[in-house]
Amino acid sequence: MSNKTIALIGNQNCGKTTLFNVLTGANQYVGNWPGVTVDKVIGKVSSLDWDIVDLPGLYSLSPYSPEEVVSRNYLLKGDFDAVLNIVDASHLERSLSLTLEVASFGLPMVVALNMIDVMEATGIKIDVEKLSKNLGIKVIDISASKNIGIDKVLEALK
Repeated sequence: MSNKTIALIGNQNCGKTTLFNVLTGANQYVGNWPGVTVDKVIGKVSSLDWDIVDLPGLYSLSPYSPEEVVSRNYLLKGDFDAVLNIVDASHLERSLSLTLEVASFGLPMVVALNMIDVMEATGIKIDVEKLSKNLGIKVIDISASKNIGIDKVLEALK
C-alpha cells in the first residue's frame, strides 16, 4: 500500500493525462476530445511511494456524463490524501470554477496551472503568487508536456 494517494482532477483537455504520464512514467492514451479517460486510472510515483489517480475530466461536481459521475463520486468518497487540480492557463475562468467548488469542501489541494508556456508565448503573464494568495491554495505554474515545474508540484504535495 502506498503512503499517499493523490486525486488528479481537472476539466477535459487540461493536460491531466499528460501530467499523469510524466509523474508515473506511464503511457496512458492522450487525446484532444472529451471522454478519453472514462474511468479512473491509478499509477505510482515510485520514488515517493505515492499512488496518483487520474480521474475523468469534469467541469463541475454536478455531473452531466457517466465519466463525470466517476470523478465526482471519487472526490466525495474522500479516499485520498490530497487533490492535484490541473488548471488550463488558457481557460482560467472556466477552469477555476471547478477549483472553487472543490475548495469549498475543504479538501487539501494543490493547483497546477498548466500550459503556462503557451500563455507566455502569447504575451500573457499570470501572476501565480497573487492567484495563489487570492484562492488560499498553493498554485504552481507548469507545462506538463515540457516537464516544467513538475518538481515544484511534487514538493507542494509533500
